[in-house]
Amino acid sequence: MKEESTSIGKVQSVDTGNVTVLISDENILNSVQVNQIILIRSTKTGEKIIGLISKILRKAISDKIEGEYEPEQIIENVIRVNLVGTLIKKVGVEKNIFKRTLNTVPSIDADCFLLQGKELSEFMTTISSNTENPLRVGTYTISEESQANLDGNKFFQRHATIVGGTGSGKSWTVATILEKSTALKSVNGVLFDLHGEYKPLEKLDNTQLLKIAGPSDDGRTPNTIFLPYWLLSYEEIESLLLDRSDTNAPNQSRKLFDSIISAKKAVLENLGKDEVLNNFTVESPIPYNLNDVLEDIEKEDTKMVPGARGDKQGPLFGKLTRFIQRLRSKQTDKRLNFLFSSDSELQNYEYFSQLMKNLLDFGNNKGIKIIDFSEVPSDILPLITGLIGRLIFSVQQWMEEDKRHPVAVFCDEAHLYIPSNIKGGYEEKGLQSFERIAKEGRKYGISLVVISQRPADVNKTVLSQCGNFVAMRLANPEDQNVIKRLFPDSLGGFADLLPILDVGEALIVGDASLLPSRVLIDKPKIQPKSATVDFWDEWDTNKKSTGITDAVEALRKQQK
Repeated sequence: MKEESTSIGKVQSVDTGNVTVLISDENILNSVQVNQIILIRSTKTGEKIIGLISKILRKAISDKIEGEYEPEQIIENVIRVNLVGTLIKKVGVEKNIFKRTLNTVPSIDADCFLLQGKELSEFMTTISSNTENPLRVGTYTISEESQANLDGNKFFQRHATIVGGTGSGKSWTVATILEKSTALKSVNGVLFDLHGEYKPLEKLDNTQLLKIAGPSDDGRTPNTIFLPYWLLSYEEIESLLLDRSDTNAPNQSRKLFDSIISAKKAVLENLGKDEVLNNFTVESPIPYNLNDVLEDIEKEDTKMVPGARGDKQGPLFGKLTRFIQRLRSKQTDKRLNFLFSSDSELQNYEYFSQLMKNLLDFGNNKGIKIIDFSEVPSDILPLITGLIGRLIFSVQQWMEEDKRHPVAVFCDEAHLYIPSNIKGGYEEKGLQSFERIAKEGRKYGISLVVISQRPADVNKTVLSQCGNFVAMRLANPEDQNVIKRLFPDSLGGFADLLPILDVGEALIVGDASLLPSRVLIDKPKIQPKSATVDFWDEWDTNKKSTGITDAVEALRKQQK
């Protein structure tokens, strides 16, 4: 970059992460804006300190001159600047290297320069070209001719959060990132699509659309995922089947445990899986027949034992009746077909491997797997999303390190199943899976991308583990405060821009972005199906009511 010609002012005071600059000319004060970039001369040759303007102030200082009654008013024009990094003229053979470290802090009276015009474009181009593994997401708002690149490695290595209110362009941003990712030959990602919003993206290369089975699906329905009950951990199946308020819950829990162990043991013996038989636990994903478990529990519920004067009721006689009723009710609930389907293929020992190949397979034009959860009942959604998260984590964990391939889990509408306030049961079990991925996932090549319109309702532990933030327009003060607390303190009022961002604009902060930036996100080639309805336009068209009778019948049949 060229040497700057005109100083806009000099450093007046210095703190650890910010400085105050005294503006020399009042006209200059009218040309500067918050979040513009300032270059400050460093005490080291060949270096410039980079800062972002956080405040522009005009201060009146009273100066009482001796012998006069009225103090004289002295006007000072100052700007406050947050220091964000260092621009180094040359490192080895490389030129214009930007680093997010401060080798020195500015000295008092150091010259300051405002980056604008050609110099600004050159600097922003430097920022983008310094990115080692470029993931292009858009252009910089302050320099629209310069493309904004994130470091693709760092974006996924440290987990990421994408937030924005309804209509802010959040889904657009997710679609853009997925689109760029599908250009990579061995991309591997799983997107939880709760409302079928991302279905149009199946037209992208390297993308496959999957669906959690609905009430009318069977094993022959293409691209359909079943999650048979035997994949649930013991705690998960307990939360699904047991009523903890029942006075007989401890007895029911113990009998369920024993029956599952017996059923799994019988299957392993029949298959001759001796090595597994010697090491399996109640948590092991081994298929067993739920009807066999039910039959065993029913026998215990009606069991008579010899007594002093003939047969008498067994120790669990009548204590399991309500549990049996709940289990049969779940088993016959059409909405839970994906869990309790009677399809014999779901009882195969190899089904688990087939399922995980569907979820973790890459190459073969199946890199990004979009999973449609739209037919999963909302009350057990946290349990099912948590189950898939746990299965992905477990398989990655047990895979040989040299065969492990990184996978990203995109959690759309995360506030619905990674909640900040849990009520126990389903929510607690599901949340544990995502907390574990957030804390330990990077060790096993698992990245978490948390996507939500209500960050205030997303679990704080999971958010705190994210090292990258793409924050779009947020109008709710609670949501704004959550993001402000997650942004580094050195950015000052950068997050104050959240409520005034335009549609498609984002504040990007984190390890993947060399410079905290305001970015206009690229428009994806294939846009998600927006859930926003143009009420006024629709009401203004000449239409008549249709489809209500069909909808009522579909509701009854639990089938669209």
